[in-house]
Amino acid sequence: MEQLLFYIFAGILLFAATMVISVRNPVHAALFLVLAFFNAAIIWVLAGAEFLGIALVVVYVGAVMVLFLFVLMMLDINTAPLREGFARYLPVGLLVALLMAVQLGAVILSERAELIGGTIPEPAADVNNIQAIGGVLYTVYVYPFEIAAVILLLAIVAAISLTLRRRGGTHQQDVAKQLSARPEERVRMVKGMSGSSEARRENQ
Repeated sequence: MEQLLFYIFAGILLFAATMVISVRNPVHAALFLVLAFFNAAIIWVLAGAEFLGIALVVVYVGAVMVLFLFVLMMLDINTAPLREGFARYLPVGLLVALLMAVQLGAVILSERAELIGGTIPEPAADVNNIQAIGGVLYTVYVYPFEIAAVILLLAIVAAISLTLRRRGGTHQQDVAKQLSARPEERVRMVKGMSGSSEARRENQ
């Protein structure tokens, strides 16, 4: 039953990934990417990596893809002309996909050979998936983890600084000027016209 579920969700994952790069509507592509992420999370849960599956759903499906959808709907990006040349780049894409499949197959076969040879020890029964990942992440890979965190922080600061640049033709708020304003600078008394119709015509 578990193997049958794996093939079902893997097939849906491949279909969704194919639709991401083939549909013309960018919003539809983002929704198909959400479907692909969700099925990948289910496959990870079936493989015993519960933490990675939940993290994929919470981080990518729940946060990143929602941000992508907001950006696509606000900017109204028309990528139809960019996708018209899909068939032209299809051979290069197939070559890259084939190369990735060969590399992934080599890694899987090598890991299976190591498992058969008994070189990889079995995890302890009282250690769950989250404890094992945390133990490896904050001991063996603690420096790469901190470097990645610093790089992400720099990317956030750079993105904020790019959005705060001065652009011409835009209205910006000056808080100091607003606080220093006085009533006599903002209010102007205008004398209205009164009297007879002849006086109003003379004033006009």
